[in-house]
Amino acid sequence: MTTDIPFANPHAAFAERRLEILEAVTRVLDGGQYILGPEVTNFENDFAAWLGRARCIGCGNGTDALELALRALGVGPGKAVFTVSHTAVATVAAIERAGAVPVLVDIDEANYTMSADSLAEAVRHFRRTCPTVTPTAVIPVHLYGHPCHMDAIMSVAAAEGLVVVEDCAQAHGARYNGKMVGSFGVAAAFSMYPTKNLGALGDAGAVATNDQALAEELLALRQYGWKERYISSASGINSRLDPVQAAILGVQLRYLDEDNARRRKLAAAYSHALAGCGLALPLSAPWAEPVFHLYVARCREGRDNLRAFLRERGIGTAVHYPLPVHLQPAYRQRILTGPDGLPITERIALQIVSLPMFPQLEEEAVARVCSAVEQWTAAGA
Repeated sequence: MTTDIPFANPHAAFAERRLEILEAVTRVLDGGQYILGPEVTNFENDFAAWLGRARCIGCGNGTDALELALRALGVGPGKAVFTVSHTAVATVAAIERAGAVPVLVDIDEANYTMSADSLAEAVRHFRRTCPTVTPTAVIPVHLYGHPCHMDAIMSVAAAEGLVVVEDCAQAHGARYNGKMVGSFGVAAAFSMYPTKNLGALGDAGAVATNDQALAEELLALRQYGWKERYISSASGINSRLDPVQAAILGVQLRYLDEDNARRRKLAAAYSHALAGCGLALPLSAPWAEPVFHLYVARCREGRDNLRAFLRERGIGTAVHYPLPVHLQPAYRQRILTGPDGLPITERIALQIVSLPMFPQLEEEAVARVCSAVEQWTAAGA
């Protein structure tokens, strides 16, 4: 079955900005510097300015960004990092790659982001049951483009002595009480995977911070721990932002605010047309200005039937994410959770469905998706 309304379409951004992107790529190729260099520095400076942070350090991808941030902060073996299970597995993979112990907490049922109450309970429980490992950091994940409740999380972090590293992989430009996400923790990690709100045409990532010493440590760690070429002052990795991708991101950044506005408009069209259709639609908290990386609804029964119904009509969907990290085969036997488990995470994982969402999606396509959902509801499928 041909999908003529894809769930995501990063090629559409390239097609729309083809000449600008090709000019940027040609500039890199003609410039002759193919590792780091001025294109990377320019993007780092531009993104930091757009975000309102002092420094941005580009790296290979969003997973590396989280790992580098943790390692630069000294978070490693013998330290525990608290995050959610309802996230891309990359969040947990980065914690383990840094050598730390992941501890997973539950989410808020309204917005699917970290529950501050669950975090506080999990930290207290961990201190009682794992005295040999020190609670050190928390990674709130701004999921689907909706910010976490940062005041509540920052309050718990301060009370428990936890450093905050924000996972902003799905939330470029989202705001909490008017303040850009990525501006709350000591560091913030971003993915620029092609489908993200700010997407490259390949893998890319970045860490943003206001801490100049931390930024210098990140610069070293992303390139073998070098502060002097070929001399490793620390045990680093190879995670350099590719200058071709940096140049492409420089083009995409110019359109990011416009693209986010478009996502909000499409989300509003979905929510208006689907009101009363039987799906639980995304809710925006009063303090949130989301950017709708994804439009995620909940289908309390028959999600697989709905997806099949839409697929038969050429409409793509996805599930973000079908199996929480703590239930996945690679992690099931060794991931720690709060004392009461993660009931909300486990429940919503069976119900969520992501409808098509990308800035170049046409209103007519959204109307067709909504019409198909209404047909499925009317049929009692």
